Amino acid sequence: MARKRKAGEGGVHLRKDGRWEGRVVVGYDENGYPKTKNVLAKTKTECLEKLKRLKDKLGGGVKAEKIAPDMPFGEWMDHWYQYYSKPKIQATTQAAYEVRIYNHVIPDIGHIPLNKLTQNDLQQYYTRLKHTGRLIRTELYGEGLSDRMIRGIHASCRAGLQKAVEDGLIRVNPAIGCKLPPKKAREMQVLTREEMQRFLIQAKAEGYYELFLLELSTGLRRGELMALQWDDLNFDTGELRINKQIGRIKGKLTVTTPKTKTSIRTIILPPPLLKVLKEYKERVNSRWLFPSPVKEDIPMDPANVRGRLHLILEHAGCKQVRFHDLRHTFSTMALEAGMDVKTLSALLGHVSSATTLDIYTHITDDMQRNAAAHIDRGIGKTEPLEQPEQSASTEQQTYTPFVPYHGKKRRPGTGCITQISDHLWEGRYSPMWPDGKKHSRNIYGKTREEVEAKLPGLIAEMQAEIKAIKDGDAGAIIPDGVSKKKRAVWDYMLAHPEVTNKSQIAKGAGVDRSTVRRHYDDIRKEIAHARR
Repeated sequence: MARKRKAGEGGVHLRKDGRWEGRVVVGYDENGYPKTKNVLAKTKTECLEKLKRLKDKLGGGVKAEKIAPDMPFGEWMDHWYQYYSKPKIQATTQAAYEVRIYNHVIPDIGHIPLNKLTQNDLQQYYTRLKHTGRLIRTELYGEGLSDRMIRGIHASCRAGLQKAVEDGLIRVNPAIGCKLPPKKAREMQVLTREEMQRFLIQAKAEGYYELFLLELSTGLRRGELMALQWDDLNFDTGELRINKQIGRIKGKLTVTTPKTKTSIRTIILPPPLLKVLKEYKERVNSRWLFPSPVKEDIPMDPANVRGRLHLILEHAGCKQVRFHDLRHTFSTMALEAGMDVKTLSALLGHVSSATTLDIYTHITDDMQRNAAAHIDRGIGKTEPLEQPEQSASTEQQTYTPFVPYHGKKRRPGTGCITQISDHLWEGRYSPMWPDGKKHSRNIYGKTREEVEAKLPGLIAEMQAEIKAIKDGDAGAIIPDGVSKKKRAVWDYMLAHPEVTNKSQIAKGAGVDRSTVRRHYDDIRKEIAHARR
């Protein structure tokens, strides 16, 4: 068993690039967050020596007495995450942990001494999260956090406090025994065979046929599907290697390795699917199977694929399902076709067959009927019974002819509308500005009708700004008596109408972000009003 490092000694771990990294806390900022320094080395021994020299140079780094029973709970959670949790988890999981700890736990209950934190403190904290814990998009989802997020925050607190128990800082874990929101399994929905037919016809009309055909034929996770490259597919053997996934980490599209070893797998594609992909490859000029429509050298954004899925389902007259439900659809079809659970588990990349059985307990009526008939013939040695009247799912399928929906083209100059999620729509207008470039602005709403109503106002506002710039009177619309800082913001927004990021405006105008936040909405309205 490896020797447990004492509190304040710093942490050492092996990085993915093969080097060893040592990190030690060297102080705390005004908010109580620890500041760290690190060293890198090729071997663990060399890393430990460098870490020791760093601590000696800095006067020992963070003093051991900082790690004490009465230290603030927030400091302990940061220490636990940085040294015990972060080195062991994937980058996508790290992002989730950091949101929980730094956005929720530390600002609310981080000031409570570690040895004074009680179960009642945690229980009241979870109740506050349920009612007023949401920090963003409150206008769409309400003031409270979801049950799933609260359970995730509790899991982080419980793990951190358990480590404090093991290190002798506290006697018992106050997180044990807290009452949590019930764990609700997400409802699984599966497309029928007729819905799949309509869906694929509509997907072909909209240019997404190969993507969704491959998904329905393999059951890949969305991130795995978007990360596929042509080098991963062997057309001679039909082998498709799944060894990476793609997702957004802190707003940036990032390729990472799958979370579990079983997710790294090779599956065999059927010849008809290979033929479709071979024809599709001739039309794609990218290393990615499904490149971004904007830049061919980057993969398609998983969020955009989800939005496109909902549009295709709507146009095809199918029920709205999640992207993950396409994976469930594949699995259900495979089980109905007689595939054994062990094989299906390997195809899906599950850790064990037990996971597959736990998810797909909804064995179909036909599977139950066939199992009963096999048992009857095996035990009773009877002749095969006359099959009962077939259900709608097994009888010869008769499909209604389906003509794909092509939609109505919006008139030029009226903008475009896109569905982002079940509860969010986006309106976009991208006119040509006097600098010869197209600049876009967006508006959002809960329904298409809400965005449709807001879009004309956005268009009128942008057209007025363009006209003012062309007429050369942009500066004349700034009223007298405006403060120096507000005028700087105003000047920058007039000169750079395409910029809507408040931090970028603050940097460009040479003012602090709080000034931009105070005046941004007023300036936008005043500019639009003055130009009408």
